[in-house]
Amino acid sequence: MELSAKAKEIIRQGAIKLRVSRSGMFQQITFRVRKAKMGNIEYVELFTDRQIELAELSKISEEMGLPAEAPNGKAFPHGTSAMDFKEG
Repeated sequence: MELSAKAKEIIRQGAIKLRVSRSGMFQQITFRVRKAKMGNIEYVELFTDRQIELAELSKISEEMGLPAEAPNGKAFPHGTSAMDFKEG
């Protein structure tokens, strides 16, 4: 799978600030780009240390075209897996 121009730009910048719904309120949350491991696959993802509802995390993942993770869960864009985002 080829990453979108938007996803490549986010990776290049290393972080993105997004407007996220948390507990019924909108907040600006910074998501950092980091390398994560699943089995023997290393891939890039967006990460925040804030709790985000899984539905909102899934929406962010779809819109940004990258996996997104928070302490309470992880979401991949529809039809993708860690293998689609592995580096190299």
